Amino acid sequence: MRPAGFAAAVAPAGRCPFGPPGSPRPGSPYTRVRLCSPSLFSPALTRTPPAAASSGRRTWPWLASSEGGTGVTRSDPLNMTLFGPPGSGKGTQAGFLVEHFGIPQVSTGDLFRGEIKAGTELGQKVKTYLDRGDLVPDDITLKVVRRRLARPDAGRGALFDGFPRTVGQAAELDRMLDQMGRRMDRVLFVQVPREVLVSRMAGRLTCPRCGRTYHPELAPPRSGGLCDVDGAELVMRDDDRPETARRRITVYLEQTLPVLAHYRQQHVVSDIDGTGSIEEVRGRILRAIDGRRRGDGS
Repeated sequence: MRPAGFAAAVAPAGRCPFGPPGSPRPGSPYTRVRLCSPSLFSPALTRTPPAAASSGRRTWPWLASSEGGTGVTRSDPLNMTLFGPPGSGKGTQAGFLVEHFGIPQVSTGDLFRGEIKAGTELGQKVKTYLDRGDLVPDDITLKVVRRRLARPDAGRGALFDGFPRTVGQAAELDRMLDQMGRRMDRVLFVQVPREVLVSRMAGRLTCPRCGRTYHPELAPPRSGGLCDVDGAELVMRDDDRPETARRRITVYLEQTLPVLAHYRQQHVVSDIDGTGSIEEVRGRILRAIDGRRRGDGS
């Protein structure tokens, strides 16, 4: 979503109709940061708050589109959660968002393993529960999450992955963020029709050596049933059979929908159409984030 008043225009080859990078755009808080496309004008713009400009505080782009997009500078934290059933492409989009916004991906599984490896007191408590096959209690989980958010690289915000899993965790996370002077800015739910998910997951082939995955229709290997990387014979895991895929999707939705209902009451949920190309889905996600940050609602 482009800023209000923005209009695309055709520019002569190699020239930007509004001047060189860094020049002010009349009547707008935006400034250009790079030349527009030689054909279709889609310049990158940046909004730099006066305080940030005077203090030298780091700014970074937080909006882009598949057309070349716009970049808007942020100085306040951006906290997001990305939900999506298996096969929705959530992992691919999460990797892009982390890199694009310069924020860490906060996964409780990764945090637990890190605390255990570091031998911390929290890690020892976590290990006790995991060794018994029990779920880690919410109070310990939240302490681990809070410790992660206290690191310098999380000062710009965070993308929560696999957390919160329950309404109770969501409520506690809300309180914790409030204590830290933050909030949950956006909850993104990537939606894909069930049978499309099943078709994406069913029949998926995996390399037992490198872990790379293939699909007979969506991403076939170049050499029959062999991995493109190391030539190993590809296998089909039980998780990738149609009946298993349907069961995984059902379980995920049963667990996730109550958490989404919690956040819908706060008007921070954006339902994202997860069909189409990776770039198309990415554009929808970025426009949803842009709309929330500018106060356009959910």
